[in-house]
Amino acid sequence: MHLWAKSILNLFNMKKMFTNHFSLVLMLTITLLSFSVKAQTTSLTNDVNTVAPATTVTTDTKAEVNTSAKANTEAKTEVKAKKPADADTTWKPQRRLWGYAFGDEYYTGHADAGNRGPETMYNGVPTYRNAFQFRRLYLGYDYEISKKFKAEVLLASEPNANTGTVGATSTSTSTTTLTGVLGGTATTTTKTTTTTSVSNGDNLVDNKMAFWIKNFNLRVRDVWNGTDFVIGEMSTPGFALNEPGTNGPTSLSESTWAYRSVEKTITDFHKNNSYDVGAALQGTFDPATKNFGYVAMVGNNSTSSLLSASNANTGFYKIFYGDVWAKFLNQHLYVDFYADYSKTAPATAVIPGQEHNMFKLFVAYLSKPVNVGVEVYTQNIASGVNSVTPAPSTTTPEDATVHGLSVWVRGAIVKNLNYYARYDTYNPDTKFNAADTYTINTNYGSYNPTTKEQFYTAGVDYNPIKNVHFMPNFWLIQYANQGPTAATVVNDHTLVYRFTFFYTFGK
Repeated sequence: MHLWAKSILNLFNMKKMFTNHFSLVLMLTITLLSFSVKAQTTSLTNDVNTVAPATTVTTDTKAEVNTSAKANTEAKTEVKAKKPADADTTWKPQRRLWGYAFGDEYYTGHADAGNRGPETMYNGVPTYRNAFQFRRLYLGYDYEISKKFKAEVLLASEPNANTGTVGATSTSTSTTTLTGVLGGTATTTTKTTTTTSVSNGDNLVDNKMAFWIKNFNLRVRDVWNGTDFVIGEMSTPGFALNEPGTNGPTSLSESTWAYRSVEKTITDFHKNNSYDVGAALQGTFDPATKNFGYVAMVGNNSTSSLLSASNANTGFYKIFYGDVWAKFLNQHLYVDFYADYSKTAPATAVIPGQEHNMFKLFVAYLSKPVNVGVEVYTQNIASGVNSVTPAPSTTTPEDATVHGLSVWVRGAIVKNLNYYARYDTYNPDTKFNAADTYTINTNYGSYNPTTKEQFYTAGVDYNPIKNVHFMPNFWLIQYANQGPTAATVVNDHTLVYRFTFFYTFGK
């Protein structure tokens, strides 16, 4: 064979080998590409199918890629087509403006000659006085920020009947004759201003009624199941707390007595805090039925007052409130136990540290024919008084022990006509010695160890429609002096006849 023919044959064999090698490389490349496409498609579609054999990939790679892309598109379409969750339409936020008012047309049948009872509405009111008077005005707003958070605002005005003249002025005029060449007279006017204290109640210096902030708080519902956290200015668990729709109690003494428009409960009457600035846990032990619950609160012991920096309650002392309540017999029997403790003054060289604490039990049975309630309490006021013994005269700081008892009954006479009656007895110091004289150390409101009290009230309640009441009643308090002046300060009483009105709106 010629040399040139052999060369051509060698070139042809090399080309054939190259073609075979190139085909093998191309086959491997296509196979690897198919694995890559399959892996990416599987990742996008969460496809867990086994990768197809290499032979299938080489013959139908485009179709497989298109199938995977289609599956991916369908998956995206399925995600987009998913129906959004329905909005919660069961909760409707509370936005409520509400209020109530009560007052009387009253007539003072008899006034105590000793002008006792500074804690009462009618201290200083003379016999035969009669007038129309508001005793309480409330204006509140409840605002649910969310299902979890609720804000409460309450403005109050609670004036008393004994509105004295504040800042009264008297003017005297004298005339002096000037002598001289011209003669004539000149008048000199002397103006004397006598200032009296603001009388009990919420009266401005010009004796007009005024609103003040009584409640302003934030409630956090269910910080754990069945317990709310409240911070701000709020009702204490002493008697006034009444929070339907929350985990707070609704069966304390004021709401169960149901006639705050006639008179305060006995502990309110004698100046236990009904509201304070602080923080509280209000809870139920059985959230589903709410038959058992509790309240734990710490406060300033300042009610709504703005205390000075030197006041012991501003940062040094606090008051602690505790309450446990229960409902038995299908919620006909209410039992409530309350306690508080507060330190009020440091020890001095002559008086030990001062404090007070209260224990109170309230029991009520509610039924259609008759409702009966009993409230009894004892209060210890440490170093509350100084006892001064006769010759040889010695002064000794003493604890004062207060006892109080209240019994009431209420019920229906006929439709829209109800009755109510109540009796209280109060002893400011069970250890009082009539042979001694006493001075007062405690700053507990209106406290006086020398006077025992017995209180009576009764009347009827006509409510022509819901939230409107007309209640004729009598109000009587008897005073018994137990001090050394008992022979000169006679026992006496204050008697008031009243036509009371009470109405509520927004609730």
